[in-house]
Amino acid sequence: MAFVTGCTHIFDGSILDVHLIQVLGGEHAERVLAGYEGGPGGYWPRVWAMRGFLHCYEPIARDTITRALGDNHWRVREMALKVIRRHGIEEYSDSALTLIDDPVERVRLAAERVLAKDFPTSRWSDSNTR
Repeated sequence: MAFVTGCTHIFDGSILDVHLIQVLGGEHAERVLAGYEGGPGGYWPRVWAMRGFLHCYEPIARDTITRALGDNHWRVREMALKVIRRHGIEEYSDSALTLIDDPVERVRLAAERVLAKDFPTSRWSDSNTR
């Protein structure tokens, strides 16, 4: 759960965990941490936080994913949709439906993939987390 919490903090900018950003962003993270390409407050750390959720997801990340779906940068929205699809988080189907009309083709395609996924055995459905 510490990893998921760390990704949440990176996404919202509340804690700058340099080590976790380096782990998530690889070599590219050094450039971003040095202030290039938007720096630590730019969109890349938010993308990497979502990437972290691809590998490790817990329901405490739901609010972060909700915010990511409305992010102003398309890479963040796309990665959030990939997280939803990977983990079968069915309560985001309506959100995915709204992104079918996103101006960016990669986001639209990711939304279509979410909607095409069969969610009935989702580990993270609301009925399993109550």
